[in-house]
Amino acid sequence: MLRISKIIDYGTLVLTHMAASPERMFSASDLASTLGLGQPTVSKILKLLGQHELVNSSRGARGGYMLSRPASQISVADIIDALEEQPFGLTECTSLPGACSVEAGCHIRSNWQRINAIVRHTLEEVSVADMIRTTPIEFPMNMHPVSKSSVRTQTRPTTWSQTK
Repeated sequence: MLRISKIIDYGTLVLTHMAASPERMFSASDLASTLGLGQPTVSKILKLLGQHELVNSSRGARGGYMLSRPASQISVADIIDALEEQPFGLTECTSLPGACSVEAGCHIRSNWQRINAIVRHTLEEVSVADMIRTTPIEFPMNMHPVSKSSVRTQTRPTTWSQTK
């Protein structure tokens, strides 16, 4: 299953929170507290984002971190590139050419590369500003969501407000 790692998820959460107040300086401890994340994790994320010039840092009593450019100019692909240790790729041959022992004679490699390019392009098209907005999902004509009849119905637990 394709899955975004926790560090990417948390990094996106940090950046979208910062993007909501782009002129403000944020400390790692404030971000950690507000977002419910560990301070070491947030500090690591901010350090990596700074190394990739997605955030600027300033030392001192009024120091902290802020976005280095508008949220609309930071893509999800930028976040992945900053926070992942290896280049983006869905398979070995799409992330590190030459890393797969069967790559030379592989008859499916070109299709994995095609799929990888499509996913990468989509990640490049979605910005931090987009991630802030709640957007209805629009499926292309040839792609349909899972039908409701194929998903088991679950009953929601009663919440406190429903019992009053």
